[in-house]
Amino acid sequence: MSLKKFNPRMLVLLAIMLLAAVLRIVLTKEAKMAPLATFTPLGAMALFGGAYFSKSYKAYLFPLLTLWMSDIILNRFVYYGEWRFFYEGFYWTYGSFALIAFAGQWIIRKVTVTNVVLASFVAVLIHWIGTSPGCFVIAESMYPKTWSGYFTSLVAAIPYEWNFLVGTLAYSGIFFGAFELLQRRFTSLRLINGHA
Repeated sequence: MSLKKFNPRMLVLLAIMLLAAVLRIVLTKEAKMAPLATFTPLGAMALFGGAYFSKSYKAYLFPLLTLWMSDIILNRFVYYGEWRFFYEGFYWTYGSFALIAFAGQWIIRKVTVTNVVLASFVAVLIHWIGTSPGCFVIAESMYPKTWSGYFTSLVAAIPYEWNFLVGTLAYSGIFFGAFELLQRRFTSLRLINGHA
């Protein structure tokens, strides 16, 4: 690869995505299935990918790939004790994160505190509404298969979603803030012809 084609912006963006995966693995491994396990950078990572890769398929590919890679490691070392590429009902989670990346694309067209906070709240709503049907459908004995059971599952998810919100806000502040400061300091990290 020639130095003319080297894109330091892409390298830094991917490094932040990788950092999100590592943080998620460490935090989830320590907290297991407690509500604190949802205090991860995943929501911020999906918003970050959507915002900074907004003009291409990478806005979805990189966040979903980061989620998938961290899932594989967690499936092996935390949840199942074996290498699993997917878990039951994964499509609810992955669909939710694709929508969160989409929210990052459309809400954070310009990185401002207001846009990032608004997108974080939208991300939590997407996660809450998007992943709860999976828990409701898959968890055979936890909830009766009625509207009342579904709403019970939504209420039961509130502590997890609260931590997801706090994590999304905190890590969004770190990821977006750090990258915006880096762009100001290093002009090579700014957009080149409108592409990441």
